[in-house]
Amino acid sequence: MGLTIAQKIIRDHLVSGEMIPGTEIALRIDQTLTQDATGTMAYLEFETMGIPRVRTERSVAYIDHNTLQSGFENADDHRYIQSVCRKHGVYFSRPGNGICHQVHLERFGKPGKTLIGSDSHTPTGGGIGMLAMGAGGLDVAVAMGGGAYYITMPKMYKVELTGKLRPFVTAKDVSLEILRQLSVKGGVGAIIEWGGEGVSTLTVPERATITNMGTELGATTSIFPSDEITREFLKAEGREEDYIPLASDPDAVYDKILHIDLSELEPLIACPHSPDNVVTVASLKGTKVDQVCIGSCTNSSLQDMLKVAALVKGCTIQPSVSLSISPGSKQVLSMLADCGALTDILASGARVLECACGPCIGMGFSPNSGGVSLRTFNRNFEGRSGTADGQVYLCSPETAVAAALTGEITDPRLLGEMPAIPFPNRFRIDDSAVLAPASEEEAPSVEVLRGPNIKEFPQSHPQLDTLSAPLVLKVGDNITTDHIMPAGAKILPYRSNIPHLSQFCFGVCDTTFPERAKQAGKSIVVGGSNYGQGSSREHAALVPLYLGVRAVIAKSFARIHAANLINAGIMPLSFKNPEDYDQLSQDDLLEITGVYAGMDSGEMTLVNKTTGVEVTLCADFTERQKAILKAGGLLAYTKEMGEK
Repeated sequence: MGLTIAQKIIRDHLVSGEMIPGTEIALRIDQTLTQDATGTMAYLEFETMGIPRVRTERSVAYIDHNTLQSGFENADDHRYIQSVCRKHGVYFSRPGNGICHQVHLERFGKPGKTLIGSDSHTPTGGGIGMLAMGAGGLDVAVAMGGGAYYITMPKMYKVELTGKLRPFVTAKDVSLEILRQLSVKGGVGAIIEWGGEGVSTLTVPERATITNMGTELGATTSIFPSDEITREFLKAEGREEDYIPLASDPDAVYDKILHIDLSELEPLIACPHSPDNVVTVASLKGTKVDQVCIGSCTNSSLQDMLKVAALVKGCTIQPSVSLSISPGSKQVLSMLADCGALTDILASGARVLECACGPCIGMGFSPNSGGVSLRTFNRNFEGRSGTADGQVYLCSPETAVAAALTGEITDPRLLGEMPAIPFPNRFRIDDSAVLAPASEEEAPSVEVLRGPNIKEFPQSHPQLDTLSAPLVLKVGDNITTDHIMPAGAKILPYRSNIPHLSQFCFGVCDTTFPERAKQAGKSIVVGGSNYGQGSSREHAALVPLYLGVRAVIAKSFARIHAANLINAGIMPLSFKNPEDYDQLSQDDLLEITGVYAGMDSGEMTLVNKTTGVEVTLCADFTERQKAILKAGGLLAYTKEMGEK
């Protein structure tokens, strides 16, 4: 039986386990990336391990999230990350050099390599044939130290592409179509491979858009073949030597096969407040638009930006619309300036923002109250934009331009003929903003610089055999990490200060939660299905840990968040019978006895001491995960293993 592309890479990197879906495997990691919203904590964790130098082939730290330096906090964090990277062998991408996923694709990604990053959109690297996965910062720290990355062996899905995209129909529309078909939880437990004759019609930036958005399916990752299109991209980046061919075997077996005819797609748009709430752009014709944002790690490539420049050339955006443009990297911005496209963008009335995540994470450019904002981003969760009642839609750059020029949601095919956009034979290469680490000889003399906003890692607690605690918060389905630990300009500067950050925990759901949790001492949270979807931010586990949460019980969990909870020493438990969710109410006193035996048997009994009702919970943990929980989290477990 043949292998898929992902199975071939997994086979070549397998440290332990067998490639049997549903069982735990450990992978050797070639590359890691961090960004500054998660990186400070990841490097504090790495320092705690006491390993003098990273052991990966390449680790890179990017500054792309907290670039709004309105106080000392962000600048201090950046200085800390730069100094700790210089000391421990990590390359440092300076603020302004670009968004981690765009820059990594341009300068570091290699087909056939494994990559984990402390950002959920790390699967962008699948566009170049990498096995690239989002992970919690602690998992990244362990990988930087040479440790394996543990995941559940995924199922294999394949999307067969036929035909060719018509003008004004884009890779973003492909992403929205698969989200329409599968939903935000349709890829959970699976790797999605893109294949078929239609693949050869897509450039690497287009492929990267699709693998980036695969994160919103809940998939472990997404991946494209490495072919002549890949070779040409790497050649244009001056890295042709990094190319290797990668394809699935003709007799590879998939758990599910889907089909998309590219030639039949039309412009699509995701409505508030979920990436899978997808309709045709034409169906929303005439909807007034207040704001348009073009960029983010999803759609900020040179190809995207050149299309935008060509469409706005000689035009002026509507007076009622505010338009922002965020190029994905310094390379993209420089090439826009070199060819004159930047002038066309500026002349249209657009505001050109820094090469950073910016509005995508609520770091500035929030819409007006109740405003409609069309964004080429990957997420439109409620409140993520920084405006609580903002109405955020997700669309392609072409659809975004059409809205900016007309003042309303407009099918971009009505703009006329799509200008031809040639793909460059050579990108403008300037790595001066990527700082190499000190040599091993110099490293001991490098001082690590810490500011006053950097606080200690929260104290974890070994799981006891009996857990008795109140249910301090009950929430519904599809609770995102933005609900649990919001982002935005007011909150992100405190990512290295867990005590201060804690006051915002679950603020979208219940502003009284932090105080009530602290008063309880230890507590339990209950959620619905797909709990913890979205960003990989481990703060959504670390802050509840700090506030005393000892277990989260849900109908189902998103992969990365469940792993982050275990790493923090918090038990993620699921209802054996989902309808038992209705048997528990906020403020009920809950008790779980026989925790250790329950870990071994896979089931625990919860007694609602307030009502007397008993509920069976699933405790599906591997031997390693049981040991982590008993130790009180991955850091404590790693320390224990090192002392044996």
